[in-house]
Amino acid sequence: MNTGKAVRRLSGLAVVGALALTATACGPDDSSAQSAPSSSATSASAPKGAATPSVPSSAATGSDGASGAGGAGTKAGQTLKMGQAAHVPFSYGTSTKGKIALTVTSIEQGNPSDLASLKLGDQAKGKVPYYIRYSVTNEGDSDLAYASVGHMKGHLGDGTEAQDLMIIGDFDKCKSDELPQGFTKGKVAQGCAVALAPSASTKVVSAEYWGEPFTLGQGITWK
Repeated sequence: MNTGKAVRRLSGLAVVGALALTATACGPDDSSAQSAPSSSATSASAPKGAATPSVPSSAATGSDGASGAGGAGTKAGQTLKMGQAAHVPFSYGTSTKGKIALTVTSIEQGNPSDLASLKLGDQAKGKVPYYIRYSVTNEGDSDLAYASVGHMKGHLGDGTEAQDLMIIGDFDKCKSDELPQGFTKGKVAQGCAVALAPSASTKVVSAEYWGEPFTLGQGITWK
């Protein structure tokens, strides 16, 4: 599989495991936009067999989560404003470790027709895509090239989880590629995650990062 292709997950739908496994076995020249449902909100498939991205267990013991490089670590369960950075230790696979500032910059409502090219059929009927756009800044001394930041979840106005979408291949509306080559201290990259509202009358109003050591519902939230 081309390591530059984004993978995002559609949670809460019935058909899961086999399609998700098939998605990870696509050939290196397969660049078509496809999608597959999944039962979990885990992150992008890893390059060269690396594990999914996570934050080490020592993370999130600091105070305010204010934006800007070098800020204090951000606490589990903390709520930030859009554009405010969470400062967290970061690890990817077994050897890539560092520190990042993660900032959700916006949650944009899409159009149901955006999903047509993904051929989801009845699984997408009535659903409205929202695009959670975020930035990642390398605040540590390690080169984080080719790592991926995942575990980004949308929430509806009543506090319940939105479905997120797993995409194999290119989706121009919401690209979430791995961090680029030479992603050293001070470098910034952009990412995106897709969350699905169940109907046009329901909105995705907040986003939660729940990578380790956080858990879903006790992560870092932007609204």
